[in-house]
Amino acid sequence: MPGFSVAEIENIANSALDYYIDKRKVEAQTIQDKPLLKALRAVEGTFPGGKESITGAVKGEYTTTIQGFQNDDTVGYSNPVNTKRYNYPWKLIHAGIQFSMHELAKDGISVTDTTTGKSTSEHSDRELTALVNILEDKFEDMEEGYDRGFNSMYWGDGSADADLIPGIMSFILDDPTSATVVGGIDQSANTWWRNRASLLLNAGTASNQVVVTKLQSEWRQLRRYGGRPNLVLCGSDFIQAVEAELRSKGNYTLEGWTNKGKTDASIADISFKGQNFEYDPSLDDLGKSKYCYVFDTRFIKPMAVEGEKDKKHNPARPENKYVFYRAKTYMGGLVCKKRNAQAVYSIA
Repeated sequence: MPGFSVAEIENIANSALDYYIDKRKVEAQTIQDKPLLKALRAVEGTFPGGKESITGAVKGEYTTTIQGFQNDDTVGYSNPVNTKRYNYPWKLIHAGIQFSMHELAKDGISVTDTTTGKSTSEHSDRELTALVNILEDKFEDMEEGYDRGFNSMYWGDGSADADLIPGIMSFILDDPTSATVVGGIDQSANTWWRNRASLLLNAGTASNQVVVTKLQSEWRQLRRYGGRPNLVLCGSDFIQAVEAELRSKGNYTLEGWTNKGKTDASIADISFKGQNFEYDPSLDDLGKSKYCYVFDTRFIKPMAVEGEKDKKHNPARPENKYVFYRAKTYMGGLVCKKRNAQAVYSIA
């Protein structure tokens, strides 16, 4: 039986990994959209390593004021000391796969245990194709697992695993008034360091339009201090409640039910102030189908250590195991530097 050398296996694995990451194609059956992950990766920044945390300056209070005076009136001077510093942890993240000589042999692929390849004979197309197919399946699993892990991590609050990056629920809280330190700053003592929140809205009577009315007033507050909402992610029940409120007022189309000779019982995708209400399946998975999160992503972004974003690793085969390894790592954290531009809402 023709066999691959260890060096050839390594080379094919490296080439397949590079190709697959850039041009993966798979007919997977359980992959969901990940709009939060997509949005955060689009605004990702970098920072130098060697620091214990990711930090920056914020200010919510001002001391200096004006004072009228005449002639030789005594005037006062202020010494402002209102700057505070947020800090967020950064973590090391790993995802890896392995495959053994044994499982290759079970698919009719022999591996010659040498790093020179001199004893390797010619390979048939079948063997090479089979090897690439095996690797592609494993790389697809690693890539989707990597994305699912990051998506779940970014939706979390960091309490599930102290070694993972605290996600958006660590700084967009259901109760932003509680005595909780967020990013190193006590939100209860600093009202400007709070996200917006309004939970358990009564959407039971759609015609009352409780949800859209609340959002109308909330949008003003989100813009009050310079926020510009640009991402709205919702669970299925929240979107359904808004759709019910629109249907209760007959807001289908300007032309009515019929469009181009067809009766269409649907309504268009919902938007508010120009921002689409985007369904994020992860909220349903998290038991938050009744929730809606509103973001200004200018102030929320992942920060990766320079040179350490999605880094590929090709560990050498250990001398005591006939196993090959491939991995990706990430070093970084997630930062929110303006909380009063972010919000969470839910229906009862």
